[in-house]
Amino acid sequence: MNKKKKTTVKRIMGYVNRYRISAVLSVVFAVINVVAGLYVPILVGRAIDCIVYRETDYGRLVYILLNAAASALVSSISLWCMNEVNNRLTYSIVRDMRNDAFKKLHVLPFGYLDSHPAGDILSRVIADVDQLADGLLMGFTQLFTGVMTIIITLCFMLSMSPFITLIVVILTPLSLFVARYISRSTYDLFHIQSGIRGEQTELIDEMIGNEKIVKAFSYEDKALERFDDINDRLKTASLKALFYSSLTNPGTRFVNSVVYALVALAGAMTVLTGGMTVGILSSFLSYANQYTKPFNEISGVLTELQNALACAGRVFELIDEEEEVSDEGLPGLDEVSGSGTRGNVSCETVDFSYNKNKRLIENLNVDVSPGEHVAIVGPTGCGKTTMINLLMRFYDVDRGCIRVDGADIRSVKRHSLRSSYGMVLQETWLRHGTIRDNIKMGRDISDEEMIRAAKEVHSHSFIRRLKNGYDTVIGEDGGSLSQGQKQLLCITRVMLSLPPMLILDEATSSIDTRTELKIQDAFLKMMEGRTSFIVAHRLSTIKNADLILVMKAGNIIEQGSHEELLKKKGFYHELYNSQFG
Repeated sequence: MNKKKKTTVKRIMGYVNRYRISAVLSVVFAVINVVAGLYVPILVGRAIDCIVYRETDYGRLVYILLNAAASALVSSISLWCMNEVNNRLTYSIVRDMRNDAFKKLHVLPFGYLDSHPAGDILSRVIADVDQLADGLLMGFTQLFTGVMTIIITLCFMLSMSPFITLIVVILTPLSLFVARYISRSTYDLFHIQSGIRGEQTELIDEMIGNEKIVKAFSYEDKALERFDDINDRLKTASLKALFYSSLTNPGTRFVNSVVYALVALAGAMTVLTGGMTVGILSSFLSYANQYTKPFNEISGVLTELQNALACAGRVFELIDEEEEVSDEGLPGLDEVSGSGTRGNVSCETVDFSYNKNKRLIENLNVDVSPGEHVAIVGPTGCGKTTMINLLMRFYDVDRGCIRVDGADIRSVKRHSLRSSYGMVLQETWLRHGTIRDNIKMGRDISDEEMIRAAKEVHSHSFIRRLKNGYDTVIGEDGGSLSQGQKQLLCITRVMLSLPPMLILDEATSSIDTRTELKIQDAFLKMMEGRTSFIVAHRLSTIKNADLILVMKAGNIIEQGSHEELLKKKGFYHELYNSQFG
């Protein structure tokens, strides 16, 4: 077993250790099940001897058969109890692993989530954990009983005939060598299979989540080609993994059949020489079969465990990812400033890049006074949205610092910092539920306040026209609502919170011009006395900004008011004229 597998097994045992009582009960019920089940062949052998050698003593025969029935009943009850305990144990472990994986998602840095496909992460948390559950259940159910069966059967056989038992013990390990040799190869194959399955889940998630775009650009055939390619690779990987793993059972069965034949031959010779009775031979043959049978089951379990360990390794890779630096014990923004957040924001010689080999923002210096309205403009990819990510501390700067009310944002709690901002983004976020739930988002706000905010941003008119008004249930990401309607709901949500600082990243990009003019008035009310950062491509929407930052290739190349920048006849003048010239 390689180091990675050893570590994975150790981690799984750590989860099992949380449920020690259940694990002990599982072993106890396994022992009772095996002992009671293996006692039946002895009783059957005695019944045969009773018929053959005692001229059919019916009283003793009935007594023996009643004992056999009682043993079988005890074995069945203990088997049911063991399966019940194993189910609870397995799915408790699976629940804990999923909880740990889901908790990890909440503390992972945004850089990880941005660089890893959502479908692959989803596959690790759902599909891989399900595969692990199947492997664990087989392990607890068949591995325990298999090992117990081998040990106890060996004891019974030794008490009957040490010589024939020696033949069984010498030959049986051959099946283990066969199983071990094959299982070594299957681990890597199952790991490849899990990776391709994650790739497939990623593609399906992407295509379903963007179905409208797929249809709009007639991408169906191309998507099908990509899916067929991944599906073919998954088929090839799965066939290889299953082919090699399926060799285990026939191989061990062949070895076990040879063992059984030799035991039958040796036992028959012993009966002829008077070394044992026909009933004992019958019991011994039954035990020889019982002894070899668990090797077949264990080999199947080992194959399944290779798949389970490969999947568990992928889950642990997610759980072990480096977390965001904890801000536990840091003060809130209000505590640092000594009063309510005023909204003074400054960037001091800030450098940042997503890829450390390719610089993006360099030597950024900005000082925004409380209540100022700052517009950020520039060509695509110049760093506008990146600057918003830094202000919200979705990413930490590589050099320099960003201060809010004089406090370095790395020295305060992220929750406190982010709750000081209200964001309306170009990409909307709505969940499955009613319009009311999506606007209030769990906050204690009256319906009157909600409706007043909706009227101010002109979303009340379209909500009122819906079948159930504010109680209309929408699907994930807004369901059948238009992009503009979804954006209006998000704007209404921010209007209700009114934090000290606002970020509007293309907030009206999907809204018609007539409604946009009305919303501008609502934004002006909302931004009164609040520091506001406005990212916009339509320069007509930021004419009244107190300060306009013009970005290009990660640097602020111009700043000033709309009139000042036009008079300079620089890059802003070119941008403006390209839209209105």
